[in-house]
Amino acid sequence: MFRNSFKSKSTAIRLMNEYGSSKIPFLFIIDFCGENGWVIPLAEVDPAFILYHLPGKTNAIQTENRISEFLFRKYPEDYPSYLNKFHKVKNHIDYGNTYLLNLTSPTPVECSLGLEEIFHQSKAKYKLLVKDRFVVFSPESFVTIRNDIISSFPMKGTLDATIPDAEKLLLEDPKELAEHYTITDLIRNDLSSVAKEVRVEQFRYLERLETNFGALLQVSSRITGQLEKGYASRLGDILFRLLPAGSVSGAPKEKTVEIILQTEGYDRGFYTGIFGVFDGESLDSAVLIRFIESTDKGLIFKSGGGITSFSDPLKEYHEMIEKVYVPII
Repeated sequence: MFRNSFKSKSTAIRLMNEYGSSKIPFLFIIDFCGENGWVIPLAEVDPAFILYHLPGKTNAIQTENRISEFLFRKYPEDYPSYLNKFHKVKNHIDYGNTYLLNLTSPTPVECSLGLEEIFHQSKAKYKLLVKDRFVVFSPESFVTIRNDIISSFPMKGTLDATIPDAEKLLLEDPKELAEHYTITDLIRNDLSSVAKEVRVEQFRYLERLETNFGALLQVSSRITGQLEKGYASRLGDILFRLLPAGSVSGAPKEKTVEIILQTEGYDRGFYTGIFGVFDGESLDSAVLIRFIESTDKGLIFKSGGGITSFSDPLKEYHEMIEKVYVPII
């Protein structure tokens, strides 16, 4: 059932609409380009192949076993290689082809834990394991839908929380402020394509994330809109209209994704896609970031950050590396 449930975009949309209309709870996992994924009734999700955890929803048996030792090493690409990609993006920004682009890179890592162990031991708001393929421990919501209200939570801005005056530095950084204004405007426009009365409920609030390398601060906003009655019969259309997630692509979205595919030099796959659960009444979903993939060459951690005209390449390089962590403390 697991392997046969891999769907194309058109089939995924149709199934989401059908399950939503019938109020059948289901799990969905969609890749970055919105071309492939899984749409599976919750009753048919096999925990031998997929484990998921969202606030109040999981198919994983909680384990109290804690590890005594944890080895994690990362081997990021060298700075000149990153700088070459950064300059390509910066040239597109200078020409006005994009204003914000999420530039990502693959980082080989060594870890003393397997993917399933990482799933069970990590602390995160959203977690997903696809057996022998990848594990995700994401802090970022994509959209939630409750009582006909759709909400999105773009996350932009990251800083080492141990730096003196870290909160002040992060909130007052002009690059981070400009980036967050851009992503908030993008998400507001995205939601306006599927909802009415779209507004920014909270702008730039801080969240603290604990990692095996120390704490990080991240900045998010909350944007909401009113869906029409009977939205559940259009769930697939609504979600795919919003893809890819603005926080992991950029603005303007279509051209920026084109530049990403030309510049990054590797396949994101399911990294920066989305996953979520519709429980028959409400929906919760996450962006597939903080992502470790199993490959023939070993484990690959995919991470990145937003590039704007204000970006300093060395800072962006270090932010990309800082995001390579596992929230096991």
